[in-house]
Amino acid sequence: MKITLDWLREHLDGDFTAADVVATLNRIGLEVEGVENPAEKLAGFRVAKVLTAEKHPQADKLRVLTVDTGEGVLQVVCGAPNARAGLVGVVGLPGAVVPVNGMELKVAAVRGVESNGMMCSTRELELGDDHDGIIELPADAPIGTPFADYSGAGDPVIDISITPNRQDCMGVRGIARDLAAAGLGTLKPLAIPAIEGAGAPATEIRTDDPEACPAFYGRTIAGVDNRVATPDWMRRRLEAIGQRSISALVDISNYVMFDLGRPSHIYDRAKLHGALVARRATDGETVTALNGKDYALDDTMTVIADEREVHDIAGIMGGEHSGCSEETTDVLIEIAYFTPERIALAGQALGLTSDARSRFERGVDPAFLDEGTAIVTRYVLDVCGGTPSAVTRAGTPPVETKTVAYDPSLSATLGGIAIEPATQRATLESLGFGVTEGDPWTITVPSWRRDVDAAPDIVEEVTRITGFDAIASAPLPRTDGVAKPTATAEQLVERRLRRSAAAAGFHEAVTWSFISEREAAPFGGGTWSLANPISEDLKVMRPSLLPGLLAAAARNQNRGTDSIRLFEIGRRYIGTTEHPTLGVLMVGDKTPRGWRTGKAVPFDAFDAKAAALALLDAAGAPADRLQVMEAIAEAGIWHPGQSATLRLGPKAVLAEFGALHPSLTKHFDVDGPAMAVQIFLDAIPAKRASGPARAAFTPPALQSVRRDFAFLAPESLAAGDLVRAIRSADKALIVDARLFDRFAGPGVPEGQVSLAVEIELQPAEKSFTDAELKAVTDKVVAAAAKVGAVLRG
Repeated sequence: MKITLDWLREHLDGDFTAADVVATLNRIGLEVEGVENPAEKLAGFRVAKVLTAEKHPQADKLRVLTVDTGEGVLQVVCGAPNARAGLVGVVGLPGAVVPVNGMELKVAAVRGVESNGMMCSTRELELGDDHDGIIELPADAPIGTPFADYSGAGDPVIDISITPNRQDCMGVRGIARDLAAAGLGTLKPLAIPAIEGAGAPATEIRTDDPEACPAFYGRTIAGVDNRVATPDWMRRRLEAIGQRSISALVDISNYVMFDLGRPSHIYDRAKLHGALVARRATDGETVTALNGKDYALDDTMTVIADEREVHDIAGIMGGEHSGCSEETTDVLIEIAYFTPERIALAGQALGLTSDARSRFERGVDPAFLDEGTAIVTRYVLDVCGGTPSAVTRAGTPPVETKTVAYDPSLSATLGGIAIEPATQRATLESLGFGVTEGDPWTITVPSWRRDVDAAPDIVEEVTRITGFDAIASAPLPRTDGVAKPTATAEQLVERRLRRSAAAAGFHEAVTWSFISEREAAPFGGGTWSLANPISEDLKVMRPSLLPGLLAAAARNQNRGTDSIRLFEIGRRYIGTTEHPTLGVLMVGDKTPRGWRTGKAVPFDAFDAKAAALALLDAAGAPADRLQVMEAIAEAGIWHPGQSATLRLGPKAVLAEFGALHPSLTKHFDVDGPAMAVQIFLDAIPAKRASGPARAAFTPPALQSVRRDFAFLAPESLAAGDLVRAIRSADKALIVDARLFDRFAGPGVPEGQVSLAVEIELQPAEKSFTDAELKAVTDKVVAAAAKVGAVLRG
């Protein structure tokens, strides 16, 4: 929501600056996102008069002008067709920066003739779309005046972030009311014109969908002139907040919406046929909206239609066919109340946003229909003329008197600020609430505050206006002595994993817990979906961490990143609960190309396995006892033959790792192979309760012994199974076993592979004898034979 300081003064009396407004808004909970002063970009541009205009000696379409800038006469070369002697326009002096393209003006020769600036068009100054000629100002415009001052562009624009619960602040007046309640000025009374009108409207109005459109008001005005210009003050305010001036009638409707938070619509009566009705759409019905796009409707949506066709998507956007043009002479003003929930659902289904929708889905004031109709009518009559009819009122607006029982002491016990009852009463009344003192107080909620339902809401109002910075700081109680640890076992595990992943060269990512249906589809869709999401791209609670990591990888690749190492610790949402998970993604080059390494080396599935084992070890899982087994059968996620799971037994899956399926990476626009890991933190067995403290580690007195074994094994035998079998051959003496070679080729029978394993033996009190070493060797060979491996001769 954008407002200007001048526009704010229309509703607020007082001596205040833009800085005062910004500070007060932030203090009372209306966050200011930015302040822009349009005058800054017009620095160096002045009102100037063309004294002479001669043809350029080297170019037929250029003219050499002498220009009076108020401080002297300059020579300027100009190519505009309307450049002529006597014209009063805008000149950019050397050093000025042209707003439309950021070009700094300098003294330069144009076809051999010196030019000391530039005569400007409205488009070059970002004041409109006209670029056919330079700006023409009235002859009495003061020469030499800074153009920002002359045009009134020095009015600061304040951009405010309005939260969804503050529907009352979707207009300048609502913001002014809050500022007045906070002590910044006095709210001016709103003038409501009394316009009786003559006779019934020429077009019948009714609502056939009272659930979505409880009230539908309107009146006709005959004999309007839409060729007249929008008043300068209205046009300047609209353009200052980013609204393009279209025509007097359209600008009036837009102005009332931004000024009072009250959307309306003005129809060209000549384009309507029969009664104008608010009704349910029929399946398959279509409408061409004002944005030029066609929309297919269904029976959950409400439309405004006549006997022939649909003209509006109710409360969201008007139709292209019934809009006003310069030829419009008779109009119908429509002001309605639409149920917020229905507007939100229709807008989400259509993927259509608009200024009207943002107000209706929050909830406009249902008691402001007559007043809004009168105000729009007054503007139309003042600007475009015409003769109004009486007002037709179809339906009944849902105006209910809502009261809340309130104890003033709650400001201290619930809000943390002890506020005098008299101050609370004054604050509430300045915000439009009615207050009847008693035990407890009875607070009458104004019709424009549908977000207030209970006493805590009243506490929020009085404390935010007082200022949350008035809450006294109080230290939390702390017992004497050394503070006990507060982190849970799960939090400690997550901390270790973050440190381990970062130390291994991975960058932490924090992605959305909500993803789109398209992103969730390859993972079987989401178990939980929002019925009313803030965006269709944030609708489904993620069933995996991989969609967010893949989307992040695609964004990094699009920005030229060659090696991507990401990890995230978050929650997956499957079944009826959430599951803490660590996700890792590796895409691109593991090592870059170089004069020593040659070509770049990409990540592979073994990198994913190594990362999975290292992180599982950091998490406290028994990494040395894990079994590598087939990947979880999820079609289209993992690459067959290049992925697997790590398990404690056949059912306890602790992690999955490997190469992602090419169809999945293509779905997320990720180039090249992608390696991934998902560690299921809730599947890692909890550590047993600690017993007596163990003795300090004493290094062994004797040196360890290493022995190498080479086995012939079937190609189907997993090397991990062989290593695990060998390690368990003698648990007392064998302290480690690892695979150090794998060979298939000459000398190895078809269908078999040579696997070389190193074992480490640790003697205790004395060195091994030959007999003891042979006994261990026999155990190792026997253990290998159990899994199908034989000692290689």
